[in-house]
Amino acid sequence: MTAAERAARTDAADALCLSAYDAAAGPESGVALVAVGGYGRGELAPYSDLDVVLVADEGVDERRWTELASQVWYPLWDSGAKLDHAVRTLPEMLTAAENDVRVASGLLDVRHVAGDHSVALRLRTTTLTHWRRQARERLPELRELVRSRHRLVGELAHLSLPDVKEAEGGLRDATVLKSLTATWLVDVPAADLERCRQQLLDVRDLLHTAAGRASDRIAPEHWAPIAQGLELPDEAAAQRYVRELGRRVTHLSRLAWRRTDDALRRTSAARPRRPELERVAPGIALSRGEVVLERTARPAADPVLLLRAAAEAATRDVVLAPPTAARLVRECPPLPDPWPDEARQQLVRLLAAGPGLLPVWETLDETGALDRILPEWERIRLLPHASPIHRFTVDRHVVETCVEASALIREVSRPDVLVVAALLHDIGKGELVEHSVAGAPIARAIASRMGFSTADAELIGQLVRWHLLLADIATTRDPDDPATIDALIEHVGTVEALALLTALSEADAKAAAPKAWSSWRAGLVLDLSRRARAALQQGSVPPAFGVEELPIPDGVADGEVSMVVEPAADGSRVTVVALDRVGLLADVAAVFALRRIAVRAARLWSQGEYAVSVWDVAEAGLDPGALRDQLDAITSRRIDPAQRLAARQATGELDPAVVVRPEASDHATVIEVRAADRLGVVHLVSAALADLEMTVRSAHISTLGPQAVDVFYVQEAAAGALSETRAAEAAHAVRRTIGSS
Repeated sequence: MTAAERAARTDAADALCLSAYDAAAGPESGVALVAVGGYGRGELAPYSDLDVVLVADEGVDERRWTELASQVWYPLWDSGAKLDHAVRTLPEMLTAAENDVRVASGLLDVRHVAGDHSVALRLRTTTLTHWRRQARERLPELRELVRSRHRLVGELAHLSLPDVKEAEGGLRDATVLKSLTATWLVDVPAADLERCRQQLLDVRDLLHTAAGRASDRIAPEHWAPIAQGLELPDEAAAQRYVRELGRRVTHLSRLAWRRTDDALRRTSAARPRRPELERVAPGIALSRGEVVLERTARPAADPVLLLRAAAEAATRDVVLAPPTAARLVRECPPLPDPWPDEARQQLVRLLAAGPGLLPVWETLDETGALDRILPEWERIRLLPHASPIHRFTVDRHVVETCVEASALIREVSRPDVLVVAALLHDIGKGELVEHSVAGAPIARAIASRMGFSTADAELIGQLVRWHLLLADIATTRDPDDPATIDALIEHVGTVEALALLTALSEADAKAAAPKAWSSWRAGLVLDLSRRARAALQQGSVPPAFGVEELPIPDGVADGEVSMVVEPAADGSRVTVVALDRVGLLADVAAVFALRRIAVRAARLWSQGEYAVSVWDVAEAGLDPGALRDQLDAITSRRIDPAQRLAARQATGELDPAVVVRPEASDHATVIEVRAADRLGVVHLVSAALADLEMTVRSAHISTLGPQAVDVFYVQEAAAGALSETRAAEAAHAVRRTIGSS
């Protein structure tokens, strides 16, 4: 698919429209048939609509041109063309452009197809004149529309199903950039933009052909034919190609809008005739909201100048001018090994800059500067995350982690170590072994090259190696079990390292997705960190927050069940207290499953003869009386949950993983279940254990994206951990129960 093929499709459509207009005896004056949108730009894909408008000048008899419209449309429909059409007078078109910024932007691409050339020309020139004259009033509205679309659709470079048109960095943004340059307020590298736009159009053409219909979203099955059409070796190369284009257009778009904002803040009267340079650091100046070089700067004699310029731009949250970055890449000498102190300090300033880091890092990436600063970056550049919980590719996630970590630097004694560990925590991704294992030695080597001491480099490597440990233990282990704290402090042996790991865990989770750092998960992680800190400082472990003994409600001792519902973020928190018995967890879990209430997290523990469980569910306004009635019906066996909740494994769904963790507790057998998040999993697991006369002493239910991670501390009904034989029997029963049926 090439621009020549798009031109041929456009020529064929023009001939079809002209033929229909002539066959209808369309007049040569006063009326024009014009193309708009992608057809107006001559960018028809194989299954594109023909966007056309029949425009009449003032004074033309209305009946004449409205009758003409139907005579033009019907032959086009009969030809099989998909038509998006309208009939307007010239004043109506101009009024619509005045009232809707999207119409005004779209009419910048209007093109004459048939009829009166002067009508089409006046429409185009009048629209363009108004667009330029009213740019300062119209562009804020256009900016908000663009932001809303980005929030709704996402970013082309990171979407699992990329939308090549509507996503940030897609064709719609490329068209908006052309509208921005038409205002004459800002400029965009025209050749670079047009190259990316044409390549994205090639991708869309191939997508239409592969899908056999008009489509802008690339499904997994489309990557192979797209790769073949682009003459790329495989699907991975095709994904990288498309994401590279999206990232480049995103960078151009963000840069253009930053410059637009700056232009809108300045009035023409205040605009200096020559750029004013404000010196902000050695060799670095600020000009019109962009970091540039001083006139006396000598990049060839200053290897730190690139990092200094980047840090200055990020901390001030201004643009690092791409030509400046490109010049520094060309002229600055390589940094020595190890780096000088200033280079390391400037990198830390850059990484700790907060939101200003992202656009500057993008500029460094786009200009090749990261190859100079961090050659290992190519390992993770545009690498997709294996987990669907992640909203970004690995490289972008790392930068977002640095942004999140910047808000936590006052909570740790070594902010420099924190932000560098945030930058490097996923550097081992893409290897065949566990990425934290692969990443630790790489991170140590990088930290040493950056000039960190041996001890500091070791600490950074330790944080990279164990950056998943705190969250994993907190969400899957019994906080009251002494082995839980031991499993953490065995690998994190100092208070300083623990504080850094806690901050890194929070930043990593927040950068992954909002649900990865819910109030529930945050509470578990921070409480485990608090207790581990006490163990390191005092040698004793305080009780876990939220699992200290609760007062037993009246009536529970006589066999009643207490259910208390409290509002929680986007749902409810349900606390259940009852006399402990085998199968209680299964019955309570069945209540939520039968009512189709999604369980986001849950904790269960024992208080003597009583069982306490707290459930975080995704439904607000629950009626505790109705929940108790449902539980009573299940307990009395008026309802059989087993029939209604039998496991049904979806096509393509990974088989559940059931693992016995003998090292996780000395007094119970820990069974960890990872499965697709389906209603009834907790009930089915608990029921399988109850059928074996095993009791669940505590349980920890957690849902992250499409995966449920449920951990059960299981004992024999007469107390005590399971034997190896019984543990294997339990694992087999659970696997059989929740597997495919």
